[in-house]
Amino acid sequence: MNSCLYECQVMHARLSPRAHRFVYRLFLFAIDLEELPRLSRRLLGFSHQRPNLYAFRERDFLPVDEPAHPPGSAEMGPAGAAAAASLRGRVAAFAARHGVDLSGGRVVVVALPRVLGYQFNPVTFYFCFDAAGRPAAAIAEVTNTFREVKPYFLPAAPGSPPGEFRLRVPKHFYVSPFSDEEVAFDFCLRVPADRLAIQIDDYAGTTRTLTSSLTGARRELTSARLLWYTVKYPLLSVRVMALIHWQAFRLWLKRVPWYAKAARAAEQRGLFRPHASLTAARTPREIAASPSLPA
Repeated sequence: MNSCLYECQVMHARLSPRAHRFVYRLFLFAIDLEELPRLSRRLLGFSHQRPNLYAFRERDFLPVDEPAHPPGSAEMGPAGAAAAASLRGRVAAFAARHGVDLSGGRVVVVALPRVLGYQFNPVTFYFCFDAAGRPAAAIAEVTNTFREVKPYFLPAAPGSPPGEFRLRVPKHFYVSPFSDEEVAFDFCLRVPADRLAIQIDDYAGTTRTLTSSLTGARRELTSARLLWYTVKYPLLSVRVMALIHWQAFRLWLKRVPWYAKAARAAEQRGLFRPHASLTAARTPREIAASPSLPA
């Protein structure tokens, strides 16, 4: 099967205005969406669309068929029943809006499913292949602790090595209270094989202010290994969320300047499942009448 696990190391280093670095280990699923029914049948503790120790629910991912904030600000927006029917359909529709045809191709999702019913992925990665099996595009779906979601589409760039996707784009998303929305994400994603290698940096102008990497080795996806990783990395999704808040507390102790989410609502564009801090102060009529902004 194409689906597997990756045992990974996450490194996060803030370079400005205060130095701050941490490293921790975790494991991630790499799931070929076409193999989900087979995985659900053959793996103990894993289910597709049903509760289990590990449950992959398609509605947890890439909600690009839902209304965006502000209305019209995201390139996708409501996509109709066809795209909403499956995660594979939403990925294909999102890629089509960016001029990439995934008809007959595979989609591999690198993420954590629900763990005992709890799900949180700071970033979910989608690696998309065309009908001939060639890497066609990637998507980095960023989720903040407010459960807001913003997908970034990475096409195959001319001159890049096959299977490598790079993009530098304004963030326009409230990911951390210690990062301004005006900085840019710099993505470098490589199609995972024996190794997983991903890097995401922050840039303020030409200055790199933060660097993050996710690296790991491929492991076979079996019931035995899944049980072992459950013991080795217990309650992983909860642990990821707890570590995010712990590192935020350490940054606060270092007196790193922070930004309130509601203070710069206009800079938060092209996101899905917006938090009440972005919508509560406006009536539905005002929201519907608001002008479109570029994503």
